Amino acid sequence: MPVTEKDLAEDAPWKKIQQNTFTRWSNEHLKCVNKRIVDLQTDLGDGLRLIALLEVLSHKKMYRKYHPRPNFGQMKLENVSVALEFLDKENIKLVSIGESIHSTAGCKTSFF
Repeated sequence: MPVTEKDLAEDAPWKKIQQNTFTRWSNEHLKCVNKRIVDLQTDLGDGLRLIALLEVLSHKKMYRKYHPRPNFGQMKLENVSVALEFLDKENIKLVSIGESIHSTAGCKTSFF
């Protein structure tokens, strides 16, 4: 079956289902550190919840320091970078992530 533009659209129903499923799964794991994701697009943007999720799942701490209170866009990008470097060092390959992994500060975070 050929893929249509509607299937690839940002608001395609399957993407919303995937986002909701991942959000619920993430929140289940983040309970133990009193963190919660409401909106993937914004809540993962500063890197803090992503870092927390990776630490909970791996039972390890980040290899590099990160900004616990990222006030500026550059700090948010550095936090996301720390999380991605952690995945790389753990030999976790990311597939089907979408066209961009950017933080807030004018950019859109997209893991789907």
